This record gives sequence, C-alpha cells and structure tokens, in this order.
Amino acid sequence: MIKRAILMLQDGSIYEGESFGADCDAVGEVVFNTSMAGYQEMLTDPSYAGQIVIPTYPLIGNYGINEIDAESSRIQVRGFVVRENCVEPSHYLSRQPIGDYLAGAGVPGIVGLDTRAITRKLRDCGVMMGVLTSTRTPQEAAEILANAPGYDTIDLARGVSTGEPYELNPEDGESRRNIVVVDYGCKYNVLRILRSLGCNIRVVPCTTSAKDILAYKPDGVLLSPGPGNPELLDYAVYAIRGLIGFVPIMGICMGNHLVARAFGGRNFKLKFGHRGGNQPVKDLATGHIYITAQNHGYIVDPDGIGDGLEVSHVNLNDDTVEGLRHKDLPIFTIQYHSEASSGPLDALYLFNQFMQMVDKEKK
Repeated sequence: MIKRAILMLQDGSIYEGESFGADCDAVGEVVFNTSMAGYQEMLTDPSYAGQIVIPTYPLIGNYGINEIDAESSRIQVRGFVVRENCVEPSHYLSRQPIGDYLAGAGVPGIVGLDTRAITRKLRDCGVMMGVLTSTRTPQEAAEILANAPGYDTIDLARGVSTGEPYELNPEDGESRRNIVVVDYGCKYNVLRILRSLGCNIRVVPCTTSAKDILAYKPDGVLLSPGPGNPELLDYAVYAIRGLIGFVPIMGICMGNHLVARAFGGRNFKLKFGHRGGNQPVKDLATGHIYITAQNHGYIVDPDGIGDGLEVSHVNLNDDTVEGLRHKDLPIFTIQYHSEASSGPLDALYLFNQFMQMVDKEKK
C-alpha cells in the first residue's frame, strides 16, 4: 500500500514522495553522497550517525542487500532519501530488498524525490537539519524540527563506539604487530585490512584513557573515523595527548581532527562537506594524485593545524586539508577514508606506511 511521506528542510522547503522502510519519523542533518554504488556500506557507515542521507545516483537497491557489505553491526543513518527504489533486486548474493532492510532496522525512507534538485539546494545553501515523516502534517513536522537538537551539538561518537574492548586476531593467525584501534565509529574494513596485514587488534571505546590504551602495550594506535563535531570530544583529545611520544599513531577522518586538536589546532565546518567515492587528493610528498572515498563535514583549519604538524595531503577540488604528519614524531593522519569500502582503493598504501612506521619504531 502506497503511503505519502515528506522531507522538510530547515528552511521550510518540503519535498513529497512515498514512504518505504520503517513507518516512523526521522530528524537529522540532511547530506548527500555522490557515489554511484555502495548504498549498503553507506547505510551502515557509523560516520553517518545523526544524518539523513541522499544518494545523488538515481537508482538505489538494484543489487539488493547482502551479508558481507555491511560496515557496522546496524544501519547508522537516521533516514534515507532516494529517487527510485528497486523492489526486485538482481544479484546472486542478495538476501533482501533495501526497503525490508530499512524496515527491519526501524529506519524510514522516502522514494520518488528529485534527489539532484535537493543536492543543488544543499550545495547552494549548505547542509541543514531536516525531518522525514509519513505520519505528520507539515505543521507538526516543522514543530518537531524546531525542537530538535542541532547536529553540531551532539557527541555522536559515544553512540556508535563499542561499549567494551574486544580483540581480533590476524587472518593468518600469525601476529606480527599489536595495534589498538580507538573506536569513534570504526568501519569494519579498517579492521579487515589490519588483520590482513598481520595485526593483532584490540578495539577500545572512544572514552578510553591513554593510560588504559598503553596498558595493552601496543606497537601502534589507530584513531578511527567517526561522526559528528570533533570540537565536542575533549576527552579524546586528552587521551591522544597522553599517547604522543609513546607510540606511533595513525588517524583517519575523526582521528585526523582529534590529532590536530591535540597539538593545538582547530577545525571548522564545510558548507556541504565531502561525501562520495570520487574526491581527488594530492600527496604533497610525492606529487601523486589519488581518487579517494570521503565522508566528512568538518575540516582542519589550514591556519591552525597545530605545533609540529605539517600538511601532507590536499583536496584538489577546494584546496582543503586532507592529511597531516608530524615533523619529528611517528604520527600521520588523513581526512579521507583510506579503507574505502565502498570506493576506490587508491589510498590503501597508507596502511602499509603505518605498518612500516610501526615496524621501524619496534626496532
């Protein structure tokens, strides 16, 4: 049975479509993703916590939902907005259509909207809060939106981080390095790659102190990606300061923001962020250009990156900071997702650099 739904943005604009997925309301920051594939990875990426996501690619769900492409244990987005939903997917790994997947997780979706028109609005006006509903009038939706907390005011990392530490062994069973991963919203593919490189991994909650991290005697620490405003995570900044000089550190996305803050740097919010698998990044050390997968709305201020740090990578679309390295210590970070999934695999070399850095310090 077809049920009407609306997406209302903070500026009062309303887009009408049909409900699919769960029959409930969702409030969150409305953002767009320019990838042409990878919607299951998109839905389960913890960095999308607190957000209503709009893929710009018009057909979603054509290869269904499978058991191997999830990037976390659950759907993380607040809501999903698509132009066309394929109700009869075709792929040998498919286990269910995307509408059933959303419904089972209690996440609402809306179909039939001109997603590229909404994307143009967000590019012109900037990302904004929105409400997706199939049960409320526009007046009621506006009231919900007016009373909802802003995306920038919530510590979303605590909601997606692991509650307890857990351990993963290397794929081949031969442990060559002990790595602690601080989970601000870690994607599974980060862990898959580390395991494939012979790492014994200890994943710890985002609130773990430096003392407790160092008690695991790590050969290196990886600071994971994660959602939300990095300026709210003072507890993480204090922990990172306690690690500096004691252990090699690699930071990805949220990890990049927090390392910058740990050295006295600043972050600011982009107008509409970088989200998709087609962002060109230049490695300043080699001059090589890589096509990268990205999902972030904040960026490190190039005029305040922090003492001892230098810019290592830049985005060729807007010249924003995409990576940092310390001039003397074994620390480097990137703003984009080196683990891809989904996305190009150009940046996997950075995990090898981390392993080389760890091995050098072990000697």
